[in-house]
Amino acid sequence: MVYDPNLKMYTCKSCGLTLRYHEIIELRRKNIPEFRSEEQRKREKKEYLKWWLSEKK
Repeated sequence: MVYDPNLKMYTCKSCGLTLRYHEIIELRRKNIPEFRSEEQRKREKKEYLKWWLSEKK
């Protein structure tokens, strides 16, 4: 993304999308919980597997 000081907007060179700074921040905030929930699911799977294997011993 390239910043255009005249428009005070960021423009993507590949697709032409133009966003203001606060719009970029909002999009990031919307996408971050998805990554966290995926990481949380992986962590819970590992904890469950560890618990399951410890009970069988």
